[in-house]
Amino acid sequence: MNRELETGEAITPKSWAAFVARTILGLIFFMAGFWKVFELGALQHARGMFVESYADTFLPAWSLWATGVAIPFVELAAGALMLLGWQRRIAALSLGGVLILVTFGHLLAEPLYAFDTHVIPRTLLLVIVLILFEDDRLSLDGWLARRTAPE
Repeated sequence: MNRELETGEAITPKSWAAFVARTILGLIFFMAGFWKVFELGALQHARGMFVESYADTFLPAWSLWATGVAIPFVELAAGALMLLGWQRRIAALSLGGVLILVTFGHLLAEPLYAFDTHVIPRTLLLVIVLILFEDDRLSLDGWLARRTAPE
């Protein structure tokens, strides 16, 4: 179904691809953040995933606590922004930062960590979202840009 938007421009397959990739990426991070904030608790996440796991590394305890508490909120907020398609650039940069931190942490703990089940799929979705950024006509950002564009 290829409906036209207010401007008369058709929603292209690239628009649908951007929408699907952005929505899946948003769901993955939003649900992870939701669980970490509201089910597990951000402090427990920090304690179990960061402070206890990396206590014997060169990283200072304060950085482990700060990162461990912040990541669930970043995932929750940036995932929600991705789902809405609003402030996508900020959301993408935030999620990219989370993926870089997670990659660093996994490699610090285990230099030959297998990324195929966790980091790579999320990174590929993020790259697709970024490549198709301008084609994402089904985002709130896209709608707002069309709405305020001069005629």
